[in-house]
Amino acid sequence: ELPAWGKPTFMKAPEDQIGISGGVASFVCQATGEPKPRITWMKKGKKVSSQRFEVIEFDDGSGSVLRIQPLRVHRDEAIYECTATNSVGEINTSAKLTVLEGKKEVVFASLDSSGFGSCVVALLNDTVIF
Repeated sequence: ELPAWGKPTFMKAPEDQIGISGGVASFVCQATGEPKPRITWMKKGKKVSSQRFEVIEFDDGSGSVLRIQPLRVHRDEAIYECTATNSVGEINTSAKLTVLEGKKEVVFASLDSSGFGSCVVALLNDTVIF
């Protein structure tokens, strides 16, 4: 018996994310349907295309991960839309990406010979010094 033809349904929808400038954000989208739906990613109504955007397909073809790296504050802040399409129908879901400025508070801890720890807090701008 052949499986019933069916409009796509989401098994996993992307969730809103907060990222830091220079960091990475990942959105996951997975759908089921018969025939198997095709997943596409859009940003502001256009198919995502940038060297910083990577779409990683699941091995079984049921979904994909949209990975954005390195994040840019104004450029990447947007609603990202995942569409699942097959010959029966199409469904959409979306998630918001917020990108924060890359000011990071980094704590450097060190133990001196007496065993007492000292902490230094440095406020850095987009750079981490080790």
